Amino acid sequence: MAGKVRRPAAPVTYGLIAVCCLIFVTGPAAGLSPDYGTGDGLLAAQRAYFHRWGVVPAELFEGSARAALTPATALFVHGSWVHLLGNMLFLYVFGGLTEERMGRVQFLLFYLGCGCLALLGYAAANSDSAQSLVGASGAISAVLGACLYLFPGARVTSLLPFLFFVPLRFPAWVVLPFWAVLQWLAAGRTAQGPGVAYLAHLVGFSAGFLYAWGRFGRTTRVKSAPAPAPEGENQP
Repeated sequence: MAGKVRRPAAPVTYGLIAVCCLIFVTGPAAGLSPDYGTGDGLLAAQRAYFHRWGVVPAELFEGSARAALTPATALFVHGSWVHLLGNMLFLYVFGGLTEERMGRVQFLLFYLGCGCLALLGYAAANSDSAQSLVGASGAISAVLGACLYLFPGARVTSLLPFLFFVPLRFPAWVVLPFWAVLQWLAAGRTAQGPGVAYLAHLVGFSAGFLYAWGRFGRTTRVKSAPAPAPEGENQP
């Protein structure tokens, strides 16, 4: 009789998901609170909210104490329901395995540190941009990078548009590097501040992989860990 796949205990992962969801539903991007108004008033409130809590590259390196904190706050702000739900799905799927392997405190510091590093990397490369950058995808990309090193044999379920979204399962060592190459190609095509921060994904993914390689020293393999293909980070 085949054994049932055990879902790892991951209180930090679930806590991060809960915090991101709570912040989103109480903010203007969710469109649930009448306090932010409707129509043009709501759009103005959203822009002001993203500017307040998101990373604005043109302001980040000016020495403002408020701006210096935004790489941390931006990790918990999302631009839309799709942005939130996509990120949280991937954090749920990949975060549990990584947290169990790293330990709770180490995983939390890893997530926050790599997420901030990803946003800082994007800001440094786009230092004249006045667009607000929000979302957890830089940190989640780091989790994907760590998973690639720690669990290269994990089976990842992917939906490929050019194959009519037929779900196919591949090892992580096939899917995740392919995803990273797509991010690199997309980042090379963006010159005026993209709607998706592909460079932040690449920085986060690389940081996560290198951290796992330096910290654990040898690959940990698993037989199966089904997961959807990763998505991008939206920038309102």
